Amino acid sequence: MTVTPEGTASAGATASGGVRPDQRRGGAASPSAGVSHGGRGPEGGGRGTASGRAEGAAQRVTELIESLPPGSRLGTKEEMRTLCGVSVGTFNEALRLLQSRGLVTVKPGPGGGLFSAEQSPMVRLGNSVLALDTQQNDVADAVRIRDALDPLLIKDALWHASPADIASLRDHITAMERAVDDTDPVAFVHANWRLHAAIAAISPNSLLSSLYTSLLDLIEGHTLSVLPSGEQPLTEYIAQRHELHRALVDALDRRDRDEALRLIHEHNTSPAAPY
Repeated sequence: MTVTPEGTASAGATASGGVRPDQRRGGAASPSAGVSHGGRGPEGGGRGTASGRAEGAAQRVTELIESLPPGSRLGTKEEMRTLCGVSVGTFNEALRLLQSRGLVTVKPGPGGGLFSAEQSPMVRLGNSVLALDTQQNDVADAVRIRDALDPLLIKDALWHASPADIASLRDHITAMERAVDDTDPVAFVHANWRLHAAIAAISPNSLLSSLYTSLLDLIEGHTLSVLPSGEQPLTEYIAQRHELHRALVDALDRRDRDEALRLIHEHNTSPAAPY
């Protein structure tokens, strides 16, 4: 299962919706390309909810992205808003959706605008890889440092986790389980990182907790998707990772130091260390 937005079309590919290379200047999509409002105004007649219109605009941009090579310039924000035929507020929400999905990057200044996100697969992680943007070296370093800090945070959690803290960790485990049930590896990875951030928040050492959270933010901010790698289905693989984390929280709840440290060692020495 590949959750990557980028297509493999050549630079001369035609965008779905009728955007042709000769309709773009400097890579920008022509505002009129493939759009017919039928005189119904900027929101396409106002049909549907605001969230539905934003999702529709995000889908239109996604279709354009899929027809172009990674890193292609899509156009200015205003050009893309006009292409989608929506209001400023609706397009801002659509852009937020696209950025949260790792599909679009925004570059300021002359020659800037909206670009399809570039991605490069990171080192193989068990039966998956994280597909990253151009900062893959920074992410690899952040993963290595994060792994070194994990045992310190687990030791702090063993001493300081309250019943409320454990209940919060179990909520994150439940979110991971839902992602497994939905066969959504991207949601699983993000839920997993939220679990680790919650473990870090238990530590009374504010410097350690802040550093760890910053590393997680860096890793998450540059991860675009999760791709399968290896013979085992990715859905089975994340199910195994869910079980490992569930057992880790159980060990923290029991104050079982040996088991908790054994599990975090297994977590960080397996090929799937980033999650």
